[in-house]
Amino acid sequence: MGDQYFIGVDVGTGSARAGVFDASGKLLGSAKQAITIWHEPGDIVEQSSENIWQAVCASVKGALAEAAVEPGAIAGIGFDATCSLVVVGKQGEPLSVGPSDDPNRNVIVWMDHRSLDQTRRINETGEEVLRYVGGVISPEMETPKLLWLREHKPEIFASAGYFFDLPDYLSWRATGSLSRSVCTVTCKWTYLAHEKRWDAGYFHKIGLGALADEGFARIGDTIVDVGSPLGSGLTEAAAADLGLTAGIPVGASLIDAHAGGIGTVGAAGKDGQGADVTARLAYVFGTSACTMASTREAAFVPGVWGPYFSAMVPGLWLNEGGQSAAGAALDHLLTLHPAYAQAVERAESAGRPLLAWLEAQANLAGDATLARSIHVVPEFLGNRAPHADPDARAVIAGLDLEDDLDSLVRLYVAGLCGLAYGARQIVEAMAAKGIVLQQIIISGGAAQSPLVRQIIADATGIEVAVAETPEPVLLGAAMLGAVAGKAYPALAEAMSGMSALGATYAPGQGEIRAFHEKKFKVYEALQAAGRQARELMA
Repeated sequence: MGDQYFIGVDVGTGSARAGVFDASGKLLGSAKQAITIWHEPGDIVEQSSENIWQAVCASVKGALAEAAVEPGAIAGIGFDATCSLVVVGKQGEPLSVGPSDDPNRNVIVWMDHRSLDQTRRINETGEEVLRYVGGVISPEMETPKLLWLREHKPEIFASAGYFFDLPDYLSWRATGSLSRSVCTVTCKWTYLAHEKRWDAGYFHKIGLGALADEGFARIGDTIVDVGSPLGSGLTEAAAADLGLTAGIPVGASLIDAHAGGIGTVGAAGKDGQGADVTARLAYVFGTSACTMASTREAAFVPGVWGPYFSAMVPGLWLNEGGQSAAGAALDHLLTLHPAYAQAVERAESAGRPLLAWLEAQANLAGDATLARSIHVVPEFLGNRAPHADPDARAVIAGLDLEDDLDSLVRLYVAGLCGLAYGARQIVEAMAAKGIVLQQIIISGGAAQSPLVRQIIADATGIEVAVAETPEPVLLGAAMLGAVAGKAYPALAEAMSGMSALGATYAPGQGEIRAFHEKKFKVYEALQAAGRQARELMA
């Protein structure tokens, strides 16, 4: 297997990335390309599938060049992406999904919340399938988006040839296969993987009966396991676009966070011992944050999505939570401070990203106790879990008149603490239903920070570990290619054979533990006050 290489492609909210890995999981080269995003009033967030595909192609070519690997040596490729809705016509042409009527804007991004009304109405039905999304469906999922499209752009809904989750769009674009990944349709479309069926009654009840009447052909009538080889591999057209060879095996895709889970939770520890994936929480910390726990039996956790069968680790149930805004929440929080522009200038002068520069200042000044007097509930985009409250908004307490850089650093640390307490709430909600976790495996852009890792360990009371690879999400996607290319017989073997753990962070005890216990109580009090304020002003 030493001369075989695999490509993982990851499409996040702001960029497409690609990485070339060998069969042991070593990263040989990577590249990144920005993608366009449109924000409009009414919580509208859109992208272009063509722009995304072009960014993917540029990233793959760049990664190949950096890795100095010939296209003919690539033995498999896998894609992951955000759970955004892609709408195309019968010939694959893009169709407009919003008020702009621009057909190039044919992607409703995961974070688009235009369908809040449809979400509420769906939840009011109390349909049985809602049990498998934590009891409450989210506007981040696809059936509320589809219902919005049917009600607001009925001509587009009727004329659309296919509705794709973005990961499935990428694999279709690469292979021509209309098969959908069990990951996407189970986690975001209400497919009941444990029964291998769609619930036609649900679609009729919520106003999307047309999809059921046509046998679900436009959203997926063939569902396959994660990593399954699709079609005959890369088509001639896709291979030309990507700079690769036609026929390369392509594995059925994953949602981006789930690729991070696959790329981390199966790793052996430093002692070489195999992993018990059911004792580990995958925590993917990027623009949003996603938490994923695997169980052998279905566990119903109110406000936490799932349980989903085989949606990440084959044969296991998945419970998925997280925060709708994580890295995005930190970015927005900092822009509110008077010293933001000065900090950006200082970070640029130092040649460092802003958050890395702030972390250096925080480490020089102390630890999380810097945020003793300022408290942040960073729910700028609602609460994904465990309260499943898309109307929740951020609460900040303890502001004063200070406007210097030290004050900005304290606000940053307070934001980190707030995100860590959101993770703690999810962990506690799962523990109440028998999901006991011993380790959090963290990945994603924001997870590169040692301060972030330590605060999460301290706030949750659970050891935090990081993957040895610098790109665990890309690695998870590459594993799909390795399985499709038969370098590994199944995903479980790829997970253990291609990933390993690096540094670990033990939760603090004594004074720091007491500090977080007090601050967590403040967090929950502010969160409750925010809900009460909305109720009073409704």
